[in-house]
Amino acid sequence: MVSRLIPIRSLLLVVAAFAAWPVGAAGGDSTKRFSAERFTADIRVLASDEFEGRRSATPGGAKTVAYLEQAFREIGLKPGAGDSYTQAVPFVELDTQPSPSLEVSSPGGKLALSYGPQAVYWTTRVTPEAEIEDSELVFVGYGIVDPSRDWNDYAGLDMRGKTAVILVNDPGFATSDPALFKGRTMTYFGRWTYKFDEAARQGAAGAIIVHEDEPAAYPWAVVQNGASRPQLVLDRPDGNASRVALEGWVTLDSARKLFAAAGMDYQDLKARAAKRGFRPVPMGLRASARVENSIRRAASSNVIGLLEGSKRPDEYLVVTAHWDHLGIAERGEGDDRIFNGAVDNATGTAGMLELARAFAALEPRPERSILFVGFTGEEDGLLGSEYFADHPPVPIAQIAGGINIDAMIVYGRTRDVSVVGFGSSQLEDYLQRAAARQGRVLKQEPTPEKGFYFRSDHFPLARKGVPMLYAKGGVDSVEHGSEWGVARQQEYIATRYHKPSDEYDPDWDLSGAIEDLEMYFDVLQQLAGETRFPQWLPGNEFRPIREQSRSAAGTGR
Repeated sequence: MVSRLIPIRSLLLVVAAFAAWPVGAAGGDSTKRFSAERFTADIRVLASDEFEGRRSATPGGAKTVAYLEQAFREIGLKPGAGDSYTQAVPFVELDTQPSPSLEVSSPGGKLALSYGPQAVYWTTRVTPEAEIEDSELVFVGYGIVDPSRDWNDYAGLDMRGKTAVILVNDPGFATSDPALFKGRTMTYFGRWTYKFDEAARQGAAGAIIVHEDEPAAYPWAVVQNGASRPQLVLDRPDGNASRVALEGWVTLDSARKLFAAAGMDYQDLKARAAKRGFRPVPMGLRASARVENSIRRAASSNVIGLLEGSKRPDEYLVVTAHWDHLGIAERGEGDDRIFNGAVDNATGTAGMLELARAFAALEPRPERSILFVGFTGEEDGLLGSEYFADHPPVPIAQIAGGINIDAMIVYGRTRDVSVVGFGSSQLEDYLQRAAARQGRVLKQEPTPEKGFYFRSDHFPLARKGVPMLYAKGGVDSVEHGSEWGVARQQEYIATRYHKPSDEYDPDWDLSGAIEDLEMYFDVLQQLAGETRFPQWLPGNEFRPIREQSRSAAGTGR
């Protein structure tokens, strides 16, 4: 977005003026809880060039934190991180210089996989250098350990000093068998982050995932580009020493070459890995690679506001949205290098503020407390939400549930509501009732195999057992129909998602986003007024965690 910069104080004054209007000032209807004008004003400010793309641990990020803190104060929320509105999140930026290739030796000779076009690798360890040297490669199938399914791809194997070669997604995707995991719907075990985590738990020296476009849900260029820029990781006390030394990916063609060098057939072993009882297969290959890191410590903040409950203040709901985006590109094809992130996620952040205003205006206030949380570091791997889940300002077991808002619709009202992670928890019952009151229906997200439920900020809380909703307006446009809505969604992904062109457009129709806010309000109000704690549905991988945490809290509600 190329425009004249407006001083930050002026921007804040503009929104303060909007915030001073009565709730429901939009269209002059005082019965409405949400102001379209105020919602728009927040989006315009957050997506302006003045905020420099809201990158975490940058001046633009600091401006965003200050903006949200001021907004929470004006709304009347209490500090949600002890006596502060901000929860400091310690980052380390690792600028990695890799060796030119991943060197693989076999009884028949050597194979070099060039960094970039054939393989990428890095370390999340906070150390000047890391390597795998002459590390034995072991094919571990999908790299999954799930006792509830009697599934262990590492059975009988000591991984110390070895490097795991792992398939992406999970067995159900490969077979389309709905009885195997969740069929084509990705489970947590299919997510690449889980696979690196599990390899570390197994004591592996390295972990390499085989990239395939369809099960990964994105082309090789996404992996290659992501690995090419400096990485932000959480600054943990152990310097991430518990992680494997090297994490990485290889292309499908490179994987086939590796298996051929081992005298094995990739497709045959892939088919075997999708069957219960698979056991890991040593490949007779040894790999070496090395990286060097330039290390820079940085800090950013989650912003947390608390609305205390009127009857059960020690029970909580959470409303979350990530405030960060991609910042300013070092290079660009044109003059515009600012990733303004208007849809992703100025809309969600502005929506969170509108919900906070609506609940703060209620008399009496909700019976349960509500935390409103703006997360940092989402674009770098859900870092802010992961830190929040690991260092919660309130007991995790006392959080009844929550809603995450990420990229609201900007093309008008829809007849449907797209539920990401459809069939996960009892929160969908609340959502169904709220949607029905608007004459809308719930639908499963169109691409459950892509694992979007594991790719936004609700997920770290879900992994701790907290039921979380991630739902938004669908594609069946009230005015134009489904085909038009699908085309709008695809056009955004193709031309604006994670590009400088994701900027505020005065021609947006935000009526659908406002309707979604009303739906979220309805869900939260239902939850706030009762004593039960919603549960994950039977078979969900997070249900046992929830049961354990609630049992430890001493209540079965």
